Amino acid sequence: MTVTVAPAPPLEFEPKLHAHPSRIIGVGTAVSEVAYSQRALLDLFGITDPRIRSVFLNSAIERRHLTLPPRDTEGAFLPETQKELLAKHKRIALDMGARAVRACLAGAGIDLADVDYLCCVTTTGYLTPGLSALLIRDMGLDPGCTRVDVVGMGCNAGLNALNATAAWSVAHPGQVAVLLCAEACSAAYVMDATMRTAVVNSLFGDGAAAIALLADPPDAAGPAPGDLPDGAAGSSAGPRLLGFASHLITDAIGAMRYDWDDDQHKFSFYLDPDIPYVVGAHAERVVDRLLAGAGLRRSDIAHWLVHSGGKKVIDAVRVNLGLTRHDLRHTTGVLRDYGNLSSGSFLFSYERLVREDRARAGDYGVLMTMGPGSTIETALVQW
Repeated sequence: MTVTVAPAPPLEFEPKLHAHPSRIIGVGTAVSEVAYSQRALLDLFGITDPRIRSVFLNSAIERRHLTLPPRDTEGAFLPETQKELLAKHKRIALDMGARAVRACLAGAGIDLADVDYLCCVTTTGYLTPGLSALLIRDMGLDPGCTRVDVVGMGCNAGLNALNATAAWSVAHPGQVAVLLCAEACSAAYVMDATMRTAVVNSLFGDGAAAIALLADPPDAAGPAPGDLPDGAAGSSAGPRLLGFASHLITDAIGAMRYDWDDDQHKFSFYLDPDIPYVVGAHAERVVDRLLAGAGLRRSDIAHWLVHSGGKKVIDAVRVNLGLTRHDLRHTTGVLRDYGNLSSGSFLFSYERLVREDRARAGDYGVLMTMGPGSTIETALVQW
């Protein structure tokens, strides 16, 4: 499939900004047990094709956490049926998801019993009942907790779900909402000798990330966003979610997709080679629309947390938005250390920014994800 990169059409409306926004009060992440370097994976699977080895070794990824297939008595990896992959997804997503949620709540000083809303995001497997119901049972969350599952939206889904979770939080001030992105990418692999499969297999890793949100009542004491004095310690309180903007690139709706592979009898992910350029060509307009709703320009943004979609995608976004490599240091750092973690990648970057402790009260930040549709999702935050 060839995708034509054309200028994005004008977008004639501004994103709605919340009058009494929710804020992020905690973040936690988790990965599967074992990490592998790209070279180790090539050697383990006996891949000698120089073209495929080049894709792996020039990916800007040093290692990824993966759960590899079982082996036979001679050490060769056994094929996994779609049924076995779904069981793997359930096992890994539940384990990582529970650890990420616990880490998030511990960092925020919140008990399991205090969680009022749980939104779970995944694309790497299908479960009924959903991940949210299984986690509520396994973790001992309140069975009366409001819940929702976002399934199949891909790498952009974390921000789609954050938009919905923030809206619930604003509508229920004083109650705790938790968003979890749990992606067991090891359960979504196909093993064959094609370049299409090699590109996908060189990129994704297992990971889960959770954040907790809380909205103050409209009459609560304290400064509104933007009213805090310069230099005040605001990073510990977490940023407020001011607004969201989205753009669906309809001409490239099939450029990232999950198809059924008749030969393999399982699902297979497809990435069009032109997708980095498609995303880059549309990034500027949707980001500027997000910022225009708050009367801001790109130069007003102190922190950029972009999905670690891959080296070419990151470079395309950086060039088109006029950003520096330092602006995207957490994005590239997450790609280097974990690969593409799908929907939760940008939250791994957010966690690194929190640990860096450089965000100050009054700072603005942009969150940005890209995924199937093809879609660009953005959010504006302020510390």
